[in-house]
Amino acid sequence: MQTPRGRRRAAGPPSVPRVVEVAAAERPRDPHRDARRRRGPFRQVTEFAAASGIGQKAGIALAATGLVLTVAVPATSPVMATDASGTAPVAASAVSAPPQISADVGAQIDFSRSAVVTQADPDGKLKQLLSAQSAGSVTRAASAGTLAAPLTSLVTASPFGYRVSPITGGSGDFHRGQDFVAQCGTSVLAAATGTVTFAGWHQFGGGNRVVIDHGNGLETTYNHLSSFNVKVGQTVSRGEVVALSGTTGASTGCHLHFEVQVNGEVVDPMGWL
Repeated sequence: MQTPRGRRRAAGPPSVPRVVEVAAAERPRDPHRDARRRRGPFRQVTEFAAASGIGQKAGIALAATGLVLTVAVPATSPVMATDASGTAPVAASAVSAPPQISADVGAQIDFSRSAVVTQADPDGKLKQLLSAQSAGSVTRAASAGTLAAPLTSLVTASPFGYRVSPITGGSGDFHRGQDFVAQCGTSVLAAATGTVTFAGWHQFGGGNRVVIDHGNGLETTYNHLSSFNVKVGQTVSRGEVVALSGTTGASTGCHLHFEVQVNGEVVDPMGWL
């Protein structure tokens, strides 16, 4: 066939109209997208906090106009949160008010150093131990190390307990304290802070004797002294020189007989040193 303009058009079978295929199913989508859309802003923020590891540090406060989230997170810029209406952002730090501390008018507040107890404060540790319970109820594990050494160097000459008497030679003699090697004239130190309750001659073999009361039934005694420089009623500090060792009383040589008494009864001093 020839068109009026002189162009020839090939004759052939009629063309078949193209059928547009319609997709029967929607294209695959993220299965969690709809779930995320259904979650509100509160749930999204809480899940973010849990995933970030700050769940324990997050605090939630309900304001009168809506929900405000306060998150205590270290950041270089302020943490912002929006209210329930989704309007202007609010600084999280501005939402939480500082804690209010109140006290009665007649309350006494002590900020002195003596009220602070640390491991480096042995007298404070001993005071705390004795204030919590009587000395007789203190276990050996708790009392160990609460008293300081009465000498700069401790070398045991005769331990606490039953022994052969060095004076009579008889067996079954109960030794009431711990004997430490010390040349006559060696400085004897207070084992802890306390008040001197006795300083004089002990008529039952202790010779020159000093007794220091540390409170709540705990006392320490220092025996066979050549001399002492404290008096009854005097307050002494831990490590202070209270006397000089000697061999007075029932003694066979220069040494220090050291005792620890709990509610008037002697105990092994090594349980407190």
